[in-house]
Amino acid sequence: MRTRSPPADFVWYGTWRSSYLRLAPQQVSHVSCANLFSDVLYRPFQCAFTPLEPYTTRIPIQNRIARLSNLTQDKFSADWVDTPFILTEPVKTWPIFQDWTAESLLHSFGDVVFRAEAVDWPLKSYISYMQNNSDESPLYLFDRAFTTKMNLDIDANSPTASYKPPSCFGDDLFALLGSQRPDSRWLIMGPARSGSTFHKDPNATSAWNAVITGSKYWLMFPSSPNLPPPPGVIISPDGSEITSPLSIAEYLLSFHAFARATPGCREGVCHAGEVLYVPSGWFHLVLNLEPGIAVTQNFVPAKRLPDVMQFLRDTPDQVSGFRAEVTDPYGLFVERLKEKEPEALEKALVILEKRDKSKSRAKWEELTKDATESGAFSFGFGGDEDEEVP
Repeated sequence: MRTRSPPADFVWYGTWRSSYLRLAPQQVSHVSCANLFSDVLYRPFQCAFTPLEPYTTRIPIQNRIARLSNLTQDKFSADWVDTPFILTEPVKTWPIFQDWTAESLLHSFGDVVFRAEAVDWPLKSYISYMQNNSDESPLYLFDRAFTTKMNLDIDANSPTASYKPPSCFGDDLFALLGSQRPDSRWLIMGPARSGSTFHKDPNATSAWNAVITGSKYWLMFPSSPNLPPPPGVIISPDGSEITSPLSIAEYLLSFHAFARATPGCREGVCHAGEVLYVPSGWFHLVLNLEPGIAVTQNFVPAKRLPDVMQFLRDTPDQVSGFRAEVTDPYGLFVERLKEKEPEALEKALVILEKRDKSKSRAKWEELTKDATESGAFSFGFGGDEDEEVP
């Protein structure tokens, strides 16, 4: 998507129209709509102002995302790598949890430009927007270069690290790619009602999302070839496109009751100082319940290595985040694994081979079943006397 930076003297006036025309509040005309009835006009208004609390509270017991104080790496690998959960303690030791607020970031980085969806804004402009808008789908700041822009220490072994991934997640195997790894870290900021509609994390990676200020509601579903997508979500035949209603509020108003009653649904609220784990392949919708700041990171735990390798190998057109000079992400990853983690690579290749054989067998059974049912399946050993088998 093409991005556009605003003029250097851009000022947010509370609405897009007022900002474009540079209209102060006292200059804005107010037209009576008492006798105007239009579903087309009303629906965005309804989505922008309907209280969302009824959809994010009273979570059924069977849907609740587990809350844990902490985990060991062995426990995570053995029991939790395929299940979402919230950790309540690790983030509270981070320096950025102690120091970051919208006001402190505005003071230190007000003139620094960050990406907010399709626009690049100085942070002071975005925070002005964040504090005063009534958009149905508020712009979400989602910046992948924040560690450089903010001069953060992200070395997990450094005693002065600005933050450290929770230790239970272990080594990130994409780290073997060094500077050639795909995008993996993002700073997230947004007002209440902002967030992300249903999606999966890129390249079959897992992720963690740590809330620094505010709180987030999560709605999650597992996925597999045998499971349908979440209610109201449409997947393209090749799985590359995920389509859902335009706004989070519209989804909640239209489909939340169906989603909550669907087997496999998981829901939870992640508060400031907590971190949520997103397993590879899970659909998730995220809603800011209040203005907030978060940091998220994608990673490859050892147990999900086969999934990432399979994604890179089998769907190269869907691979994202790599720099242009990386023309063969799968080959590069295998090469680095062979150098640094040969045992993990060997285990992953064995699993992939089993999956490939299972897929071939299923395809063969499908073909032979269809042919047999049509009465046209022939079987022979290549001789002149082969006959059609009815």
